[in-house]
Amino acid sequence: MTDDDAMDRVLAEVGPRLRRIRKERGATLAGLSEATGISVSTLSRLESGLRRPSLELLLPLARAHEVALDELVGAPSVRDPRVRARPIVRHGRTHWPLTRQPGGLQAFKVLEPQREPAPEPRTHEGYEWLYVLSGRLRLVLGEHDVVLTAGEAAEFDTRVPHWFGSTGEGPVEFLSLFGPQGERIHVRARPKGA
Repeated sequence: MTDDDAMDRVLAEVGPRLRRIRKERGATLAGLSEATGISVSTLSRLESGLRRPSLELLLPLARAHEVALDELVGAPSVRDPRVRARPIVRHGRTHWPLTRQPGGLQAFKVLEPQREPAPEPRTHEGYEWLYVLSGRLRLVLGEHDVVLTAGEAAEFDTRVPHWFGSTGEGPVEFLSLFGPQGERIHVRARPKGA
């Protein structure tokens, strides 16, 4: 079904819905005409589907019937906003996707277990943001080697050789945000002076 077909179907359902709401409220076309300033003939044509509904007609009808415009047009309900993604385990890290749409900005909650792997800085296109929820996160970025603690954040251009992980003192939980460029494959790069 095309978008035009879907729109035509929604608009075709408006007339019968207007008639049902009017009758449920015990209103007449003449009374509704007086309350809205819309002629009786226009109201009749709207209800029978002979006139295409417009915003200029639907707004006064929504006010007169004391209903939301969404109810008049049969707008779909808003879907549950909660993201219920399953965790993904990669290279010993557990990632929980916090966004459900592919592409664009991606967000993950990450749990890195207690371990002390040797940093292997890599590069890729994009920009990354990290926010530590608990524990200590080691970040190697170019010539910098820093430790972030709970409540600290870092942002960096991912074209700079970088690596992040546990300090070895315990697990670390953090948020990671990056754009679609951040999903590209990592390329090994050596920091200056290595």
